[in-house]
Amino acid sequence: MIYGEKPWLKFYHNIITEFPTVENISLTELLEQSVNDHAFKTAITFYDKTWSYKDVYTISEKFAASIHSLQFKKGDRLAVMLPNSPHYLFSLFSTLRLGGIGVQVNPMYVEREIEHILNDSGAEYMVVHDKLYERVKQVQSQTNLKHIIVVSLDGEKIELADGDFHFDECIDREAPPPPHVNINPDEDVAIFQYTGGTTGVSKGVMLTHRNLIANTEQLHDFMFKAVDKPDNPKIMGVLPMFHIFGLTFNVFLGLKAGCNIIILPRFDVKEVLETVKREKPFHFSGVPTMYIALNSHPELEKYGFDKVPYYYSGGSSMPVEQLNLFEKRTGSIFCEGYGLSETSPTTHYNPPFQERRAGSIGIPVSGLEVKVVQEKEDGYAEVPVGEVGELIVKGPQVMKGYWNRQEDTNEVLKDGWLFTGDMARMDEDGYFYIVDRKKDVIIASGYNIYPREIEEVLYQHHAIQEVVVVGVPDSYRGETVKAFVKLKDGETTTAEDILLYAKQHLAAYKMPKLLEFREELPKSAVGKLLKRELRAEKELQTVHS
Repeated sequence: MIYGEKPWLKFYHNIITEFPTVENISLTELLEQSVNDHAFKTAITFYDKTWSYKDVYTISEKFAASIHSLQFKKGDRLAVMLPNSPHYLFSLFSTLRLGGIGVQVNPMYVEREIEHILNDSGAEYMVVHDKLYERVKQVQSQTNLKHIIVVSLDGEKIELADGDFHFDECIDREAPPPPHVNINPDEDVAIFQYTGGTTGVSKGVMLTHRNLIANTEQLHDFMFKAVDKPDNPKIMGVLPMFHIFGLTFNVFLGLKAGCNIIILPRFDVKEVLETVKREKPFHFSGVPTMYIALNSHPELEKYGFDKVPYYYSGGSSMPVEQLNLFEKRTGSIFCEGYGLSETSPTTHYNPPFQERRAGSIGIPVSGLEVKVVQEKEDGYAEVPVGEVGELIVKGPQVMKGYWNRQEDTNEVLKDGWLFTGDMARMDEDGYFYIVDRKKDVIIASGYNIYPREIEEVLYQHHAIQEVVVVGVPDSYRGETVKAFVKLKDGETTTAEDILLYAKQHLAAYKMPKLLEFREELPKSAVGKLLKRELRAEKELQTVHS
């Protein structure tokens, strides 16, 4: 059997086609369609407040008019640095309405990381949570940022500098209606999704309107079209929207399916338990650490998790024993999948209409071409079924490229095929399994962490001569970060001092949790530090968080 025979197609529901037609529409038109179909249904629930589909559209139009009056035009970038909230949707759809590009900024970023993303993206406009306002102001003078719009979720308004605005003021401002803007879904970029940087800087993944529409439709085929669903189904929006997983899975897909998105700003076990008990969602999507945390709660069964028909997981591999335990405790269907920022994000899923296979990322979504290859002298060749090689994919959800990084783009995009850097195999039935990562990326709690970025920060510590950062198995986070350090001759310091230094320059989730001093670090014959030898050492045991 060869991959070209696509054995996975036999598992497709009979209403799903191999190559569905992707609508040639923008994300703005997706919202407009949803408003036409579901105008007065609830689109968002945020604590004790709700917004209908028409409300989402009306507020987005008002905000678009307001930022257009500040000279925002097609091609401009608006950075969004918010926790999950209705304002995330309003800000993003206003940007798209004007043909702008939404720049995703992790609210946990520190000044150094914010400055890089603002400068790399060229963002001149930003929507930020009031608790993060001063952090942004610290770097504004080193960027091209012109206008900062501040969201206050608790009703208390902080004092702003001249030229900055409160979000509510922008909504209330009298401004001419936003102009019509022509969007080319194939070419026009909708989102800059920043990855961690292997060379110490993040790369902006350019996702077009078509990329995101395509993946939304692919997911809709698997998750809604082929299963019975209630009218205005409730879905949990606890995945961070600044990550493409949460944005596509909960926002774009939720709006297309006419869902009521139950938004929580962050994952808090107690709050999630109470919300599920109260709202009884139709489906819940998360990363493995969320499910592990829920599994650890002794009274999970008392909160109605058995009333949620479908659970979805991505971001990193779910430990099989945790998956089995969660299914046993809830009696619900648990579907695990795979994707990348570069693929909007989903390429594979265990579909809810088939029996899931523990440890597998599932089968390719509709419209996707997939191969597993090994590098040869004259190029790449497919490996036999069951053997391991690099997973490569081609489809409408594959990114346009990396912003202003043609060389990096050429490394991963070849003749339309995206080389994922992940090592995989396919079984006889067409189910895929990730067996290792070609890259050095560490995946902790669903976040991609790139060792080189952490190493670059640690190298700036006065006492460090050499450093290697690797991922260590972690029973809760999936992986956690460990740093191996060699000090300069004559220097002394403590692990606490180094970690305190790192804390000033790294987001919390990138921080090393372990640090070990070594007299020497392993090197190759040419002096290259060898991560693989450190990873292979027996003392790198599983961390129990």
